[in-house]
Amino acid sequence: MKAATFDISTSAGLSTPMQIVLLLTVLTLLPAIVMSLTPFLRISIVLHFLRQALGTQTVPSNQVLTGMALFLALTVSAPTVSQIYEQAWKPMENGTLNASQTLDAAAKPLKIFLARYVRDKDLKLFLEITRSPAPRNINDLELRIIAPAYILSEMRAGFQIGAVLFLPFLLIDIVVASVTLSIGMVQLPPAMVSAPFKILLFVLVDGWNITVGSLMKGFVQ
Repeated sequence: MKAATFDISTSAGLSTPMQIVLLLTVLTLLPAIVMSLTPFLRISIVLHFLRQALGTQTVPSNQVLTGMALFLALTVSAPTVSQIYEQAWKPMENGTLNASQTLDAAAKPLKIFLARYVRDKDLKLFLEITRSPAPRNINDLELRIIAPAYILSEMRAGFQIGAVLFLPFLLIDIVVASVTLSIGMVQLPPAMVSAPFKILLFVLVDGWNITVGSLMKGFVQ
């Protein structure tokens, strides 16, 4: 009877050591997943471009920018993470899904989230690279195809936004450089003179609110 009871309990779900192994595997891959497969990628690129455009060097620090990007990414990704927990992790704990079924269930909400921001051009590129057939719907896409396509699309979007952010500050640099050269202040670095004006302009227009608001609206819509 004891042997029969043991067989039933182990067949109903994953054993505790196996759950620990899966949890450690997920925790090992979690930093790469958060940095690459969430809005963290685009947000962090834009924030670093913004700091370079302001010319403040290390202000805000890398830790502050990373923390801001992380919390903003978690805000956008929270519904998807909740779906993965409800549809994959909780059934696995209850023993209704095995390991492969859990991965498939977790991949569905993730693929739906990634597909919102993937360009068709990038998707076709990785379909050609992997020589995969054209998918009929999102569920036919594999993560090995949609994940790198999402990363490529987000990097492009981040660089586009960063370039737009650079333009007004570049204009200030050009004006200040022309003025300093015209009055003969050759030895004074123009960046030193333009930095206060760029910071003042950014503060007056409430730049942080505009930048973060535009980024978040781009993901929510």
